[in-house]
Amino acid sequence: MITIHMVASLDGFVAKHDSSTGWLEVSDTFDAGDSQSPEDIEAFLKTIDCYVMGSRTYETALDFEAKGFGWAYGATPVIVLTHRTLPNRRGTVEFFSGDLECLTSQLAARFGNIWVVGGASLSADFLRLGLAGEVRYSILPIALGSGISFFQGLDKDIALHLLEVKTYKTGMVTLRYQTRK
Repeated sequence: MITIHMVASLDGFVAKHDSSTGWLEVSDTFDAGDSQSPEDIEAFLKTIDCYVMGSRTYETALDFEAKGFGWAYGATPVIVLTHRTLPNRRGTVEFFSGDLECLTSQLAARFGNIWVVGGASLSADFLRLGLAGEVRYSILPIALGSGISFFQGLDKDIALHLLEVKTYKTGMVTLRYQTRK
């Protein structure tokens, strides 16, 4: 199963126009929300077999790592879609440049739970081509006013079916949708 997951502002932006994401560190409190212990998060992340991302998301992850936040993807394989030459300091990172449908067939043969975690146009491509079975949209308690929208460049309507809504003590809300064929 391929799941698209993005963290975005309330008004649907995944980054500012300059690709900055410092606003991801917002803080809020919603007492009625669920808490997420480090153990809960670790157990959940172990269910993900592979991550797929674009080059700018990869560069953001490298930047977070350089700032001391660590590598967010642990030992899980990461496939970076890019036409550029990028640094690779990990044996778990592979680079791919080619047909997205071919890639998803290859990944489906190797992995069960595949998460597309950015970027915005890549997420739109997965939806447009009917390659994703699920969308998870984590909304942070901030409005940016402008920036790069969640599904940048999506050129058609995509019907979704709401499966789950979760609220967290941090003020984040996560919506889980199934894509409709």
